[in-house]
Amino acid sequence: MSISNTSLLQRSLASVWHPCTQMKQHEMLPLVPIKRGEGVWLEDFDGKRYLDGVSSWWVNLFGHNHPYIKQAITAQLEQLEHVILAGFTHEPVVRLSEQLSILTGLGHSFYASDGASATEIALKMSFHYWRNRGQLGKTRFLSLQNGYHGETLGSLSVTDVALFKDTYAPLLRESVTLPSPDWRLAEAGESAEQYALRCARFAEEYIARHHDELAAVIVEPLVQCATGMAMYHPAYLQQLRGICDRYQVHLVADEIAVGFGRTGSMFATEQASIRPDFICLSKGITGGYLPLSVVQTTDEIYAAFYDDNVTRGFLHSHSYTGNALACSAALATLEIFAQQDVLNSNRSKTEYLNYKLAVLADLPVAHLRNLGMIWAFDVAPSQPGFQQRFYQAALQRGLLLRPVGNTVYFMPPYVISEAEMDWMLEQTLHALKETI
Repeated sequence: MSISNTSLLQRSLASVWHPCTQMKQHEMLPLVPIKRGEGVWLEDFDGKRYLDGVSSWWVNLFGHNHPYIKQAITAQLEQLEHVILAGFTHEPVVRLSEQLSILTGLGHSFYASDGASATEIALKMSFHYWRNRGQLGKTRFLSLQNGYHGETLGSLSVTDVALFKDTYAPLLRESVTLPSPDWRLAEAGESAEQYALRCARFAEEYIARHHDELAAVIVEPLVQCATGMAMYHPAYLQQLRGICDRYQVHLVADEIAVGFGRTGSMFATEQASIRPDFICLSKGITGGYLPLSVVQTTDEIYAAFYDDNVTRGFLHSHSYTGNALACSAALATLEIFAQQDVLNSNRSKTEYLNYKLAVLADLPVAHLRNLGMIWAFDVAPSQPGFQQRFYQAALQRGLLLRPVGNTVYFMPPYVISEAEMDWMLEQTLHALKETI
């Protein structure tokens, strides 16, 4: 059967409920049907190409249709596609867990399929750890203002995005938010580091008063992605690690979006020289090929669940936990990092695009910022409808970018070339001039 853009679009509207979408908007804003991908490019059924400037929701690290990752998945498919991980094990999940432990310095890995599930697991593990230790009052969680950790009920409880959270507020656990160390919020004359330290002092004041009831603090290290790529100084993480140690509160690092090289180091916490009690990983872990998430924690926390009493164990499960195909994609992804010196290559690309971004100086933009392979700037002043107008203007030019409010950001696959970065920036400039 012949497939066209129009036919697939109509079938999708008739059968698929698309995520993070008011479906009625697609009466005026057509879906974009995609047939194939290659490198940083997506292609529709009419042959039109789109540069994937957001790594398909921040998951694709090494480009679409990558031969090495495909080969790894295919080879694993000849051996084992999946097996229950309760009472059984397999080589890919063991090898992946071993390699992740070397990279993070943490112990056992617990697997799920998506980032929100990883957040749920970390929160439940922290709560259950304190329960097993007999500290039954430690049941609450702290998070940062403007933070995002997912949209299941537990993860949404520690998310501070009104658009996602307000409707479901009656279903959520009450949580407390600490001031965001986002350097854009600093006072005039206050450096990013000074502001980060001021936010850390506020955090210590609160934790000192309430530590007996606090199980954990959860943060997105260095970049709060979903609320406009808010970046902050690593001094905040350094201070928060010490605070959590002093008051016996767990530190959960949500590296779902920023892990695997996105901030310039393999994991963002490395830039603060700290080790969290829990780390949540997903998105780029498989290079964007298959759903997988992981929570790693310390041997001490793992030991608190190791007991003859079944109820002291972590009784949490997902049907596809540790899926062999997904683990094979993750192993291939880690091998690419090791074989191709990815982080150094990315630093060269970062320097190149930072130099090129000087062309924005003549436009009404503010807070141009960069960390690793993430770039962002704010369009000032914010204009109603800018987000949708810019998105459509960029699509018309073959560029996939999804602004967050008035923040335009680039988070492309690591394989993007200098020529492709030039083209991405050129189309961005045209789209900006058409919409501001």
